[in-house]
Amino acid sequence: MTTVKHKGRAAVLVAGSWGTALASVLAGNGYDVQLWTRSAEHAEQMNRARTNEKYLPGVALPSSLHATTDMQEALRGAGLALFVAPSSAMRAVAKQAAPYLEDGTLVVHATKGFEAETLKRMTTVLSEELNRSAESIVVLSGPSHAEEVIRKQPTTVVVASADLQAAEQAQDAFMSTYFRVYTNPDVVGVEVAGAIKNIIALGAGLSDGLGFGDNAKAALLTRGLAEISRLGTAMGANPLTFAGLAGVGDLVVTCTSQHSRNWRAGSMLADGTPLEEVLERMGMVVEGVRTTRAANELAKQYDVQMPITAELYSVLFANNSPKDAVLNLMGRLKTHEIEQLG
Repeated sequence: MTTVKHKGRAAVLVAGSWGTALASVLAGNGYDVQLWTRSAEHAEQMNRARTNEKYLPGVALPSSLHATTDMQEALRGAGLALFVAPSSAMRAVAKQAAPYLEDGTLVVHATKGFEAETLKRMTTVLSEELNRSAESIVVLSGPSHAEEVIRKQPTTVVVASADLQAAEQAQDAFMSTYFRVYTNPDVVGVEVAGAIKNIIALGAGLSDGLGFGDNAKAALLTRGLAEISRLGTAMGANPLTFAGLAGVGDLVVTCTSQHSRNWRAGSMLADGTPLEEVLERMGMVVEGVRTTRAANELAKQYDVQMPITAELYSVLFANNSPKDAVLNLMGRLKTHEIEQLG
């Protein structure tokens, strides 16, 4: 039997499905993991039953993973702090963590979205609240469902940072026999791809819910990738990033799997279920909804065309019907596929 080397303490904030899955990866790699949640009831359930019944029911948690509501205790002595709060809560969680975060702690985040009010990326939000250089922060992204990671099914992701040493530290922390990790210096590209693919996944759910076929899905993914690339490069990303794990990889997995919250939400919207009811029935954050609003504003700010995003915005926030949105997309003026041609 292989002995896992003890790597010290790690803090994971917060205890949703993705946070719990990544906490399990770290625990399996030799970390004593403190998994922070706001709910005392939630923490007690995880510590007593050794499962996270709220988000990942029926899957045993490692013995070296402990849930806590004490932020100071969670971060005490942590060599790594992983932030997995929803984009809407990231600033508040970071503000609460800041007084207890030790100077040498590696900061990683695995949240896919923008801050709605400021349109800022999550590395920027963390940098501001933690008083850390944005260049030192690592983002983890890529095609990865928590439901599969927690069951140790083969998964490949990317960690991005302007600081190669920080990225490699994160790579070493998360790499395992079932969780393969690549490094990438393009933080902007990885964050933009991770955020915008959720919008396209909403569209994929709508398409499937309306009964459209594989032709429509293929078109949606391909032109969705064009929108991701268009906005990302305008914001300073490397176009090659969008052909990799954070781009096309994550886009495919999120748009084709029923594990995807965004796909499920889009599918429910297709039958006329109001957005408020969809979100209530989901019971978890659907990042694509907030991201659609943010991306619609970013498209204006950077003067880029994002027709899929614009039509989804009209469905979510302007009471347009999904079928009308599809007709609008199909009825657009003819254009070239290769961007440079016009």
